[in-house]
Amino acid sequence: MNTTFEEQQAFVTVVDAGSITAAAEQLGQTTSGVSRALGRLEKKLATTLLRRTTRRLELTQEGHEFLTHARAIRAAVDEAEEAMALHRQQPAGRLRVNAAPSFMQEVIVPLIGAFRAHYPQISLELDTHDRVIDLLEQRTDVAIRIGALADSTLHARPLGRSRLQVLASPAYLASHGAPQNVAELASHSLLGFNQLDQLNRWPLLDEHAEDLQVQPTLSASSGSTLRSLALAGEGIVCLADFMTRSDREKGLLVPVLPELTQDRFQVINAVYYRNTPLALRITLLLDFLAGRLGALL
Repeated sequence: MNTTFEEQQAFVTVVDAGSITAAAEQLGQTTSGVSRALGRLEKKLATTLLRRTTRRLELTQEGHEFLTHARAIRAAVDEAEEAMALHRQQPAGRLRVNAAPSFMQEVIVPLIGAFRAHYPQISLELDTHDRVIDLLEQRTDVAIRIGALADSTLHARPLGRSRLQVLASPAYLASHGAPQNVAELASHSLLGFNQLDQLNRWPLLDEHAEDLQVQPTLSASSGSTLRSLALAGEGIVCLADFMTRSDREKGLLVPVLPELTQDRFQVINAVYYRNTPLALRITLLLDFLAGRLGALL
């Protein structure tokens, strides 16, 4: 007996949601209805896909194998629906976008209204992480990455670049004095990253005429946190312009050693897997962003 798309969808949603109850809420069905669909699926396949305990659901080996096929079927259905929508000139389908919280808030979110107005049938899911995620594991269509790319399995499309500046709040500088040269930074509170040390290379030249490698006095994993610390007068920070544009325009953060600052930029790329057919909705988003990011970076 053939399995149905409804049963496969129930199975995939339960795995993704982590529970039958959560899957039922996502699907707009009853918990018992989703449970029965799983039961029918396992009966038709004559195998156990999920081990159910009082605390969690766990995929069996057969469940892992079937999940791969079920996801492929769902992707094919999405592609078919998108193809039909194209005939009506209405690109449609789910589009999950990942970016660092600061980039999402300062750059992506201001553009979302215009994108949705252009493509109302595309269902957006916005996901934020400060860490680099696995696109397949997180079921992400496209991620916005800032800085150098290391993963060769990803295809990258450049979207722009954002200048790095060394900044501090007027209150911090009034209290501690403004450094007059690079060497004087050593006596100041320096805010930096505690996970990606390459982000602690500031656009100032050291005694060897190389970009200054900073040892932070106070560190954080998030650019958003460092921005907040700088605004609170906790020290001097180096961040990309897209994060601090409004702060600089309001005078809440001001440049430090601007005459010594070198032209250094963080490259902004959109990435997706090379072996994944590029859905039209991804292309539309990237074209849309590429045409509008300049003023926000």
